[in-house]
Amino acid sequence: MKRFLCFITSLLMLAACGPRERNATQVQGVPDIWPDYVGVTVPATIAPLDFTLPGADALDVRVTAPDGYSLRSGGKTATCFSEKGWKSLLKRSVGDSLMVTVSGLFDGVWRRYEPFRIFVSGDEIDYGLTYRLIEPGYQIYSHMGIYERELGSFRQRALLENTRFAGCVNCHASFRGDPSAFTVHIRGDHGATLLTRDGEIRAYDTKTDSTLGFCVYPYWHPSGNYIAYSTCSTRQSFHAQPDKLIEVFDLDSDVQIYDVVRNQIITAPQVKRHGIWETFPVFSADGRTLWFTAADEVQIPSGLPDSHYNLYKVSFDPETGTIGQEVELVLAAADFNGSICFPRPSYDGKYLMFTLCDYGTFPIWHHEADLWLLDLATGETRPLDEVNSPDTDSYHNWSANSRWFVFSSRRGDGLFTRLYIAHFDENGVAGKPFLLPQRDPKNYDEDLFRSYNVPEFTTGPVPFNSIQAQQAINSPDRIPFGFRWSE
Repeated sequence: MKRFLCFITSLLMLAACGPRERNATQVQGVPDIWPDYVGVTVPATIAPLDFTLPGADALDVRVTAPDGYSLRSGGKTATCFSEKGWKSLLKRSVGDSLMVTVSGLFDGVWRRYEPFRIFVSGDEIDYGLTYRLIEPGYQIYSHMGIYERELGSFRQRALLENTRFAGCVNCHASFRGDPSAFTVHIRGDHGATLLTRDGEIRAYDTKTDSTLGFCVYPYWHPSGNYIAYSTCSTRQSFHAQPDKLIEVFDLDSDVQIYDVVRNQIITAPQVKRHGIWETFPVFSADGRTLWFTAADEVQIPSGLPDSHYNLYKVSFDPETGTIGQEVELVLAAADFNGSICFPRPSYDGKYLMFTLCDYGTFPIWHHEADLWLLDLATGETRPLDEVNSPDTDSYHNWSANSRWFVFSSRRGDGLFTRLYIAHFDENGVAGKPFLLPQRDPKNYDEDLFRSYNVPEFTTGPVPFNSIQAQQAINSPDRIPFGFRWSE
């Protein structure tokens, strides 16, 4: 039905375009459209960038490729570009740019703005994204789930929702974008870590007598034979002031590695230190380094503002599953006057992106949180000013070719996180980020009272059977993890 309406709207726009163009008053400056797609860089397979013109009674938009091929759309609230025509536009514009001309109707008068460009990169982007959608009421397990979104269209599919079991659908990760290996954690009375490989779903009890708790914050080793996890004792509290709604923190946390082949948890005293809280473990691109963040233990909640996480690394031998003896401080939080969270190395081994906030280890509710970049060759760090905003910017992940990254931000209204994607060129410079496209962006965001959380790229559709997953979760059967200390 939506495609039909888009088609009819396009026909009406084409039929009326002559008089409208001739009678429009030219104004200076580019239009203040929403979402802001002015000057963004996009992949050649992205879904149509529909947008609105706030304050206008109607809008009329023409998008033109370098060879003169054009597409027209408009309406009372937003554009509605046909997917077929949009794909043709992008294909004709790879390595160049689209020219967008916008006219808006204000009090019976048409105004035509100066055209702006949308750059079309030749760098490929992955098939889609997976993410959690969650209501901002963290007191109870409200409606939430893990979803998959195809980036070339507006199709979204639920992989797993908590409507058929009592619990929290939590941390998830695919094998570096490969959807054939996927893990997701369930909290609550039916707690389990689900692991799917080659279409088979298994439910694990990841708590052992020698570890702190269940496995969270997963990150796959490039071999696929290991998954790095944090195990945490997590709590939350609520602020009285309106600008700070919620605080999430750990009372303790350790780093551990799951050996997928041997079904064993591996840890070592150097990543399980008394009085130190280790978390957010990730493997390097070559799989021989384990990065993580850690902070000195503080009194909770009074000492939380003094909780500052440093970035560390330790060697890892994937042949033997051995964690190195020497832990090296890479970045000191004191040098940044903040706390380092959520490190994510690029898959090409050149950079590591992290979130910097004032304190603690849960930056998604910190309005000051920004994205930073560490050059692994030079050791230089810098804030990603190209993408950061005055509000929360956090929870980021790289595409498989390290040419795109996705992150969540509260820049829209300060309350709900939305997903933004940015290009990342060969010189380590990010392009202007663009909001994940939606067919009717104004109504979509106004009606969606849920936040996007922990986005990940996926190189193809995730072969995840939700019925089997629900059966595994509701079943009391769990596969226990073994345990061994790293030598």
